Amino acid sequence: MKQFWYYFKNGIIGENPVLRLMVGICSVLAVSVRVENSLAMGAAVIFVTICSSMVISLMRKIVPDQVRIPIFIVVISTFTTIVDLVMKAYLPPLSKSMGIFIPLIVVNCIIMARAEAFASRNTVLNSIADALGMGVGYTLVITAIGVVRELFGYGEILSLRIFPSNYQNMMFMILPPGAFLLIGLFIATLNRLSRRDSK
Repeated sequence: MKQFWYYFKNGIIGENPVLRLMVGICSVLAVSVRVENSLAMGAAVIFVTICSSMVISLMRKIVPDQVRIPIFIVVISTFTTIVDLVMKAYLPPLSKSMGIFIPLIVVNCIIMARAEAFASRNTVLNSIADALGMGVGYTLVITAIGVVRELFGYGEILSLRIFPSNYQNMMFMILPPGAFLLIGLFIATLNRLSRRDSK
């Protein structure tokens, strides 16, 4: 159980996919304009990462090395399709606002990297811990960025008005450069906190 919590915490802080490994940034830039989009994307990534890591870990001893990448892609695309169809069936407005970015989870570097670097070489429990940590780490970052972008870009959070109605929207925050700036600030903050803890 100690290993489980180690791998889980590592995905959130030590190897956070966005702030440490710098993967999955395309979806962060595109989706994090609204908090509900960020939460939906985070939930989808958590589901696909956990399920695909679990299946790949179970199959790791029977999959030949020569075909492991195509098999990983088939596994990941299966769970991505499940998420996409469920969202289209039960949350059509959210699915429409997410556009192509739910189907593009198939090629999300976080999921493929964890399948190749971790799940294919570790036990099921450790693979689930790693996948959960990576998914939660990604979700925390994209949601935090979504809160700041929606607040300053629209004056709202979860479509609830926070700033007065005469608030002048900061268009910069709605555009990708605003997300790039926030990612940079988050990385700087995490690095500073890590340095302070190491001292």
